[in-house]
Amino acid sequence: MEVKLARKRGFCFGVEDAIELAERILSEKGTGGVVALGPVIHNAQVVERLERAGLNQSADLESLAPGSSVLIRSHGAAPETYQQVRDRGLEIVDATCVLVKRAQTVVRQLHEEGYQVVMIGDANHPEVRGVIGYAPNVIVVDSEEHLDEVLPPRGRLGILCQTTHAPEHVAEMIGAIARRPFRELKVVNTLCLEVVRRQEAAVELAHEVDVMFVLGGLHSANTQELARLCREEGTRTFHLETWDQFKPEMVDGCRVAGVTAGASTPDFIIDAFVHKLEAFPAAG
Repeated sequence: MEVKLARKRGFCFGVEDAIELAERILSEKGTGGVVALGPVIHNAQVVERLERAGLNQSADLESLAPGSSVLIRSHGAAPETYQQVRDRGLEIVDATCVLVKRAQTVVRQLHEEGYQVVMIGDANHPEVRGVIGYAPNVIVVDSEEHLDEVLPPRGRLGILCQTTHAPEHVAEMIGAIARRPFRELKVVNTLCLEVVRRQEAAVELAHEVDVMFVLGGLHSANTQELARLCREEGTRTFHLETWDQFKPEMVDGCRVAGVTAGASTPDFIIDAFVHKLEAFPAAG
């Protein structure tokens, strides 16, 4: 089968930095000396590899001995988490993506300037949960449905967004907010350009193939977004973590397959998937 790869795919610099930092601190501290408060990134295979190297990604602060190192994952954390780590005499190793840190700073600055902060994003996503901790009473919205209920009438609104969202969705939400009564609106673009480039490349490739495979963690927001965008183009699309989830019927009637991958997907998963898919017979 002919396989085409998206021109931008796989690891972003934030994920690469987080993994490199985790591996370096593990080599210095050894097994049992480093814990992470949740998965470092949203990729099960990378998480498992780091755990085999000795990283505990399911511990809680109460169980840690003084002197242990706590790795703040790429999605960041709220200020209270940092303070809790310091109060217990633990070392902070900060793997927060620089763009997530910028969003944290933006939230704080908007609040200090007197705006009601509004974040466009998934309220359950770890990045969003961490970012909104940098100001009180941040409103999180991700659909138009409840805007009239949550937005203050005639308010001064300061808006930012989850770094991994699609620009089109963010633009639609900003437009929906702007149609409501407000006194002042300030919008700060906190989208990750690396994620946007992967989205653009995926949509571009979806027009050239019979079927799209989007590789990455099933709980990864940016990978889910890639799959959604490809489906919206009308292309048969499957979101898989590895080749083990591939089924022959996925490529029934297909001659050309496209492959892209989320920002937390390592090259070894992409390469293995492409190698096996190329060996799969195409439709006659």
